[in-house]
Amino acid sequence: MEDAQVKERVSNGVTEEEDVVTPWTVTSVNDTGIDYDKLIKKFGSSKIDDELLARFEKITGKKPHHFLRRGIFFSHRDMHTILNLYEQGRYFYLYTGRGPSTHAMHLGHLIPFMFCKWLQDVFDVPLVIQLTDDEKAIWKNIKVEDAIKLAYANARDIIACGFNPKKTFIFSNLEYIGSNFFHNVTKIWRRVTLNQVQSIFGFGDSDPMAKIAFPPTQAAPAISSSFPFIFKDAKVHCLIPCAIDQDPYFRMTRDVAPRLGYPKPALLHATFFPALQGSRTKMSASDDNTAIFLTDTVEQIENKINEHAFSGGQATVEEHKRLGGNCEVDISYQWMRFFLEDDERLEQIRKGYISGEILPSELKKELIDVLQRLVSEHQKAKSKVTDEVIKQFMVPRDLDFVSKAK
Repeated sequence: MEDAQVKERVSNGVTEEEDVVTPWTVTSVNDTGIDYDKLIKKFGSSKIDDELLARFEKITGKKPHHFLRRGIFFSHRDMHTILNLYEQGRYFYLYTGRGPSTHAMHLGHLIPFMFCKWLQDVFDVPLVIQLTDDEKAIWKNIKVEDAIKLAYANARDIIACGFNPKKTFIFSNLEYIGSNFFHNVTKIWRRVTLNQVQSIFGFGDSDPMAKIAFPPTQAAPAISSSFPFIFKDAKVHCLIPCAIDQDPYFRMTRDVAPRLGYPKPALLHATFFPALQGSRTKMSASDDNTAIFLTDTVEQIENKINEHAFSGGQATVEEHKRLGGNCEVDISYQWMRFFLEDDERLEQIRKGYISGEILPSELKKELIDVLQRLVSEHQKAKSKVTDEVIKQFMVPRDLDFVSKAK
């Protein structure tokens, strides 16, 4: 792992700063955030281009989600393989996860679940959601009992996104690990060397052994036999929507899976949801003022946006009307890209802001309205998620999977 906030490299005798993207640290040297084109080259993934989006729409009959249309999910591994399977009437499943480090999830945490809900509806496939409470017990030094409680609290927010209970299995690692799941963890352990893990994740000699041992636990859900009650003995392809910083786990998985006799998982990579203070870092659940939490009131949302959202506007109203604002760095606009579904309205806002017609205060007001509605609707949905509903999602069971995987 990187000890420094920003990595440096030497080119032609000149020291240059670089973006840092690991599963634990994300920092950028630019006000506009991570250079995702460079990241694609560094990680060796493929850009989600117009050809892939057109093929997606042709095969599914659905307009691509605005996360795809706007490049929020920007990179992939083997998405064409997934579309081939769907075109042939063969099945796959979805897998995503959440590391529960706090009772209150924030808006950034919603992104993969909003997208997975849409993918589940489009493809009508099973979804498994891993709650890595073991990881948080290791990295955050949280008591095991408290980590499990956080997992259940986060499950309530996740369920409120509207997943189909007949096709969704949510599990806590600390409660679920055993039987077939742990068998696969053990098989992966045997096939990944210490040198490989150190190379992929940057672990050092002083890191706890638990950190070095954890990656196979995140890899195992991409192996369908980890869930025999869902997939029986079928060797099923897996599609993993996740933020790009999680890719190292699945590069390792893609290397191991064929050696275990299973297909490589496919991935869809998301950009980072920026903190209120700007795009140099992703928001943090440990800093209340970097994020809008799903427990925030309408007043808290308004105050946080007005006080902390980084503006791309000019210093004075007169200058702004003359010079216009910078949407590339303005957090209110960047957040609108995530949560305003209306493409036409978003373009009107963009043009109005860069021309100076829309003021920073007016742009913030637009965002406040969008977020207050979104969070209020989520809170209403969450209030209906009882302990019995959570249990329904977290009991291992058959998800009516039809084996057309082979």
